[in-house]
Amino acid sequence: MTPEEIVARLIYRDGLMLVIDKPPGFAVHKGPKGGESLEDYFGALRFGLPRAPALAHRLDRDTSGCLVLGRHRKALAELGRLFKGGRVGKTYWAVVEGGPAEDEGRIDLPLGRQDATRGWWMKHDPQGQPSVTTWKAMGRCDRLTFLALEPLTGRTHQLRVHCAAMGWPILGDTVYGTAPRTGGPGLHLHAREVVVPLYKNRAPIRVSAPVPLHMHERLQACGWMGEVFTLLD
Repeated sequence: MTPEEIVARLIYRDGLMLVIDKPPGFAVHKGPKGGESLEDYFGALRFGLPRAPALAHRLDRDTSGCLVLGRHRKALAELGRLFKGGRVGKTYWAVVEGGPAEDEGRIDLPLGRQDATRGWWMKHDPQGQPSVTTWKAMGRCDRLTFLALEPLTGRTHQLRVHCAAMGWPILGDTVYGTAPRTGGPGLHLHAREVVVPLYKNRAPIRVSAPVPLHMHERLQACGWMGEVFTLLD
């Protein structure tokens, strides 16, 4: 990543909020072991403000798509309130192995930590935190299903654990699915759209991120017809 590349990934900008198209395979912030992260390049997104923007929420390293940033402290506080209150609409596209027999449904499975020493590793736990996802089948092909997923709660790895627990893990998932640690197809999970009710007297801001290249082949096999929108210049 370079400063120019992160600016090129900007898909929405106003006085309070930015949305960038996060690339797959890139951590949004430094982990315990350090290493390169998207936050290292947020200084290129100041656009005249004294401070760099900051994360309003998180996406997994291998998940692509809409990542929301607040441009200053007041904006971050408001965005945090909206995310925490479940008022930000989030739609993810996924390709799963197998798939549900129905065309739409709801997953209501509480989640908890698999191992207290590894806080990101989650499992279905009846005593865990409430976790709800709705889904809709958008297309099917040989042993794969294209799903639109909407998390109504924001638990760590929620969509990945929910799909795996239902018997249809997300294609390319090396933790909860069947993908090998190296050489697999890449995680087929993409934050397609966010809908943010940021301004009181305006319609919610709706932003979509283009599908990453590694997902095109399977999505098209499941009936996806390609992009129908253009990015900002």
